[in-house]
This record gives sequence, C-alpha cells and structure tokens, in this order.
Amino acid sequence: MVVLFGVSWPLSIYKSAKARTTGSKSIWFLLAIMLGYVCGIVYKLMTTPNYVTYFYILNLCMVGADAGLWFRNRAIEKRAEKLKS
Repeated sequence: MVVLFGVSWPLSIYKSAKARTTGSKSIWFLLAIMLGYVCGIVYKLMTTPNYVTYFYILNLCMVGADAGLWFRNRAIEKRAEKLKS
C-alpha cells in the first residue's frame, strides 16, 4: 500500500511544478499527510523497524517537496496579483 500510494507523489510534484499554481491543492491536506507519515515512521522505529520505514521516509520527502512547491506557487500567485493591481 505504501509503495503504490507513493507512486502518486512524483506525479503530484510534476503537476505542481509545471502548473505554477496552487489550484485546488490544500496545504492543510499536505501537512496532515506529512503528520501521518511522521507518526508512521515513529511507530515503525519504536516497534519493528524494517524496509517499510524507508518507504515512509521517501513518501514524507516527496510530500514535503510538494508542500514546498505549494509555497512557491502561492508566492508566484501573490506576485501576479500585485502586478495586476
């Protein structure tokens, strides 16, 4: 499940980078997903750390990159709004 779910993040990152807009993406949703991965990583480290832990870390990094692009895209949108004014 973690591997297949992780396949969607590179696509989301590509879409965010190319679109240069926040669109319908919610930063709160991305932060909630990141919190979920952090909790999963902590749980795995406290119980049975194994290879799955690395997939959680990889997915956390990808969601973090997508969140970073959200902030970049938001800044682009704000600059464009200022230019229109």
